[in-house]
Amino acid sequence: MDDEEARTRLLDAAEALFYADGIQAVGMDRIRTESGVPLKRLYRLFPAKDSLVTAYLERRDERWMTSLREAVSPPDPATRPASPVSPASPVLAVFDWLAAWFSEPDFRGCAFLNAYGELGAAGPAAILDVVRRHKARLRSLLADLAGPDDETLAEQLLILVEGATVVAALEPGPMPALRAREVAARLINSR
Repeated sequence: MDDEEARTRLLDAAEALFYADGIQAVGMDRIRTESGVPLKRLYRLFPAKDSLVTAYLERRDERWMTSLREAVSPPDPATRPASPVSPASPVLAVFDWLAAWFSEPDFRGCAFLNAYGELGAAGPAAILDVVRRHKARLRSLLADLAGPDDETLAEQLLILVEGATVVAALEPGPMPALRAREVAARLINSR
């Protein structure tokens, strides 16, 4: 096994364990066992648990944001359906995407809010930086969807997304996203 495969196996194990059980509840030895990567290599690739947590969150952010962006991207003009696409469609697609995510069997809420909630404001700076960057990227995407000059709508959408995610962590399934979608539609139609 080369370093790239070892890194992938470590990140896969870390993501599954940290997301399911929490960062503080999972030790490096458990990650070593789950990944099958020798402890010496684990510590060579990730000298401290904080570096592994940071890498896990960075990878999750990239995958999560890429998936969401793809879900809300307007259709390719070459393959666009004959009927016009409402400007609200990409915004509402955010909530459709959330409904699917909330319905996944291993859904445990937002990994970034979970990390922040577990580690607190005094947690490791590198980890908190990833959490803040993720939320800034989400806010930026929502601002793009809300359109120029509508920062208020972007902030309202962020609150709906975050609120629906927290509620879904307590009540898994699509309903929190669908309820938030209804509110988002009302906000858009009231403009």
